[in-house]
Amino acid sequence: MTNFIGYHCSVCGAEYGPNDVTYICTASGCGGNLDVILDYDAIKKKSVDDLVIKADESLWRYLPLLPVPDPGGNGTPLRAAGWTPIFSPASLAYKLGLRHLYIKDESRNPTASFKDRASAVLIGRAREIGAEVVVTASTGNAGAALAGMAAAVGHKAVIFAPKTAPPAKIAQLQIFGAKVLLVDDNYDAAFKLSLEATQEFGWYNRNTGYNPFTAEGKKTAAFEIWEQMQLSNAKHRISIFVSVGDGNIISGIHKGFKDLLTLGLIEQVPRIFGVQSTGSAAIANAFNSGTEVIKAVNATTRADSISVNMPSDGLRALRAATQTDGAYILVPDEAIIAAIGELGAVGIFAEPAGATSYAGLVKAVQDGLIGPDDTVVVVNTGSGLKDVNAAMMAAGEAPVIKPVLDAVRQYI
Repeated sequence: MTNFIGYHCSVCGAEYGPNDVTYICTASGCGGNLDVILDYDAIKKKSVDDLVIKADESLWRYLPLLPVPDPGGNGTPLRAAGWTPIFSPASLAYKLGLRHLYIKDESRNPTASFKDRASAVLIGRAREIGAEVVVTASTGNAGAALAGMAAAVGHKAVIFAPKTAPPAKIAQLQIFGAKVLLVDDNYDAAFKLSLEATQEFGWYNRNTGYNPFTAEGKKTAAFEIWEQMQLSNAKHRISIFVSVGDGNIISGIHKGFKDLLTLGLIEQVPRIFGVQSTGSAAIANAFNSGTEVIKAVNATTRADSISVNMPSDGLRALRAATQTDGAYILVPDEAIIAAIGELGAVGIFAEPAGATSYAGLVKAVQDGLIGPDDTVVVVNTGSGLKDVNAAMMAAGEAPVIKPVLDAVRQYI
């Protein structure tokens, strides 16, 4: 048994029972993203010690706050997703003039990205409802996460990825044994094809911004920040910087903090800042125009994980900033590549999408949105090993020298 009691449409407000729908709002002409509803009244009757399984150092420590039962898979990567570290790099804080800077490093997840959180919960849901095949569209990370979590427990996975996805990510998909189909087009086309395949073959679809349970996995990062930053006792509000593509990570983090607020475990939701590349700015454009109308763009950013024409979870992602006194920040790809190097200098290896959040913080400090006394958490969403070419752009070429000491002296 779980505390999952239904869904609420984020667009029209329609409510559904737990067995009424599977993916999005079915009200005429709506099609909005659904929020999972938990039995908050029942949860409130429990103590914090009953809500957090302290001995479990993974996202499953929050099983009482999740809409899925225990998925099993003990001793596998499925049970290792989450509970990632928070670092406090003093040199970066000094460089930015900040007193309280923290980096939450999601590259430490089993398949090296934030997406493991959603995929772990989705596999749990698939096992609960008896779905034999789980499918997703992905530029790489979501697919790798699904493939890895599925492989951990012997589940079948099908991945549609654009053929332009970085080779390292495609290699992960294949090595985990998923059925990988490279689409001769962009992510949006892969997303559309995955929906058609879902309907045709009866597969269970993991797509972010489509399956409500993806945000439930991603919200666990908010729970960890709450614990790790001791927000129950915090006297001031923190600010969180998150890179944004389809919008599901930022909306999931927002959902997690809203759950904590509803349960009385925090007094206020942190300010949430979404960061997008100028080459993929659909949600930031809506924020800057002061509307909730999100229009498609022609995404061109080097940060493939956040390169999206039309965000599938755009409205909730926009509200994550507007409802928390946050903002959307735009940074060029050049700043993203530079941010990879800056994070690397303190021992954090980020892919372009992961470094985007830090590039956004740099811009926010320059623009006066963040001051010296603000407490800031930057989320690195993925490992630099996901895109070695981008890392080489940030690092530059290493010199090739002759095997003699005189050659060494030229470079030290």
